[in-house]
Amino acid sequence: MRTIFKIFLLSIMITGIGCKKEYRNPNAPTQEDVFSSAEGMTRVIVGIKNRFAVNTLGAASIYQAISASGLSTKELVVQNAGNADLAQLENGGNNLAPNNGVIGTLWSTTNIVNSEAQKLINGSDNVGDVNLKNAIRIYGHLYKAMAMGTMAAFWESLPVNNGENAEYSTRVEALTQAIQLLDQASTLLSSTTIPASFTAQVGAEIDLKNTLLALSARYNMMLQNNDAAIAKASAVDLTRKSTFFYNNVNPNPVFRSGVTTANVYGIRADFGLSGTLLPDPNDKRRTFHLVKNAANGSGFFQNDATPIPIYQPGEMLLIQAEAYARKSQFNTAKTFLDQVLQKTAAQDAFGVGAELPAYSGPLTQADLLQEIYKNRCIEMYLSGLKLEDSRRFNRPGPGSANAERTRNFYPYPQQERDGNPNTPTDPPI
Repeated sequence: MRTIFKIFLLSIMITGIGCKKEYRNPNAPTQEDVFSSAEGMTRVIVGIKNRFAVNTLGAASIYQAISASGLSTKELVVQNAGNADLAQLENGGNNLAPNNGVIGTLWSTTNIVNSEAQKLINGSDNVGDVNLKNAIRIYGHLYKAMAMGTMAAFWESLPVNNGENAEYSTRVEALTQAIQLLDQASTLLSSTTIPASFTAQVGAEIDLKNTLLALSARYNMMLQNNDAAIAKASAVDLTRKSTFFYNNVNPNPVFRSGVTTANVYGIRADFGLSGTLLPDPNDKRRTFHLVKNAANGSGFFQNDATPIPIYQPGEMLLIQAEAYARKSQFNTAKTFLDQVLQKTAAQDAFGVGAELPAYSGPLTQADLLQEIYKNRCIEMYLSGLKLEDSRRFNRPGPGSANAERTRNFYPYPQQERDGNPNTPTDPPI
C-alpha cells in the first residue's frame, strides 16, 4: 500500500476503425504477463490493498462500507443535504435509489477486489518457489474472502465469481465460501515461511495468522455458527494488530474524505444510540471515539496517517460473549462481556477501553444480547459492521417504531442490473 500501482488496467488495446487488426502496446503488460510472474502478482497485491482501503484509485471499499453502514444505522449524520447520495442512505427506505453513487461504488470496487484476488489464486500456480506461491495464494484467499464478507453485510445475494452474466449466490453461501477460503489460507500459512523480500514489497501491517482467524470468527458469527466463531475468536492473539495502513500520500479515507470537513458527514452524539442503549456517562470509549481534535478527527480517523483496524481485540471478546449467550451459557457470556466492560485503554492494542464495572444486569439471553449489542455499537463504532449487527440482533428496522436502521439490505446497483440479466429483484427496504 506504500506505493500506488495502477495495475488494474493491465493492457491497452487499440482497434483500428473499419478493420479487424489489433495493435498491442508493447510497453503495457497483459493480464497473462502480470499473472504469470511472482513480481507481477506481488504488485497486484499492493494494488488490491490500495483498492480496498485507500481512495487514491476511487472511493475505497472500506470507506464506502463505513460511510454506508454509518449513515444507514445513524452512527453518522449528513452535514450538507446537497450530498444527495449520502442523504439517500441517511433517509433510507424507498429513498435509496439503485443509482446511488455510494452503493454503486461499494459494489463495483469490492467486485474488482474479488476478481483480482481470484486471479491471484489461479495465477499462483505459475510460481515455482513454494513459499512465494503460497504467500500469493494466501493473500488471494484473504482479499477474496474480505470482499465477499463486505458485500454480504449489505446485499442479500452477490456473485462469488465475477464474469459476464455472473451467477448470484445467497449471502449465506457467500459467507460460507469466505470462511472456507480463510480457513484454507490458515492451513496453508501453517506450513509456509513468507519470504522476507515478499513482505518488504507488500507491507507488514497485516498479521496474516491472526487476521485469517479473526475474519473467520466474524463471518462465522454473522452466520451464527456459534461453536466455530468461539473457536476462531479464542485463537486470535489480542496483543497483535492488523490494520489498513495510511500516510500523507495515501491518507486515511474516512478522515480525509469524510469527517475532516464540515461538508460531508459527522459523528453523532452518544454513538447515535438512545433509550436503553445509551452509553454510560463514565464510559472512556466516549473520549476515544467522540471527542474531536483540532482537525475534526476522532477515533480511528484522527488524521491522514491514522491506521484503521481490520479487526479489534474487543470484537473477538464480544464474538465469544455473543456466541455463548446464544448457546444459553450465560455465565460464560458474562465473563467475556466483562472483559470488554472492564478493559482499560492500556490493556487494549488500539487503546480502546471502557473502564467500567462488570455487568450487573439479569443473566437472561435477551438482556445479555442487548448489552453485547450495545457494546459492539460502542467498541466498534464506525467499523462498517453495524448494519449487519442491527439485523442479526433483531433491532427495530425500517417501518418499526423507533427504527434503528433505515434499510435492511440495499438495492442492487443500476449498472449491475443493466449489464447482468441474473441480477435478483431488489429487496423492498
